[in-house]
Amino acid sequence: MLGEPRLTHRNEGGHDIPLLVWRLPGPARAISSAVLGGGIRECRWVVNASVPMSYDRDDPAAHLAGMARELGLTGPGVGLLTGVDVADVVAEADGGVRLWATVGLGAPIQAHDPRPAVSQDPRPGTVNVVAWVPQRLADGALVNAVATITEAKTQAVRDLGLAATGTATDAVCVLCPPDGDPAAYGGPRSHWGELLAAAAYRAVLAGGRVNLSGPQSWSERVHRASLA
Repeated sequence: MLGEPRLTHRNEGGHDIPLLVWRLPGPARAISSAVLGGGIRECRWVVNASVPMSYDRDDPAAHLAGMARELGLTGPGVGLLTGVDVADVVAEADGGVRLWATVGLGAPIQAHDPRPAVSQDPRPGTVNVVAWVPQRLADGALVNAVATITEAKTQAVRDLGLAATGTATDAVCVLCPPDGDPAAYGGPRSHWGELLAAAAYRAVLAGGRVNLSGPQSWSERVHRASLA
């Protein structure tokens, strides 16, 4: 079972920067498109970390690995980065599925767009989704679960009124038990896929409404607080 993440902070550049930490009670099976811990592998922790919108490091995996060490996390894990304030995480649960989304839609894109990129909107991008399924998923079902969450995310983005499929840096992590009879399917009409799709849609829709209503990046909030 994947419990609620802990909101904590790290000190960088003289600022306390928020991050979410999931400490798993035991090893889980995971699939992820994250910059650290991507692929299908064992997972013992997950970190979703805010970074300033000026973030320009060329070693994000090493940066996340350093955060994990500072937090005392050991073994294989998954690390995600976002310009949005992770304190605004949206949680959903249904039928044993648990899902968390941090939603930044300030830089929406179409997955296929032949036009040159022209948007310089400073609001944060990146939709990060972390999900737990209480039954082991077969390899194909894990891949299908990522696709299902992505499809539901895009549906929510469209329903928010954006002509977009997401942002250029969205990431997904799906975790499940490492043992037991594996579920063969994770598509939107499978048992677990249907629950994942519903949870992802609700979370991205709710988080997107908050994000699009005003500045929600950590760096913007720090800047506004310094002017108050």
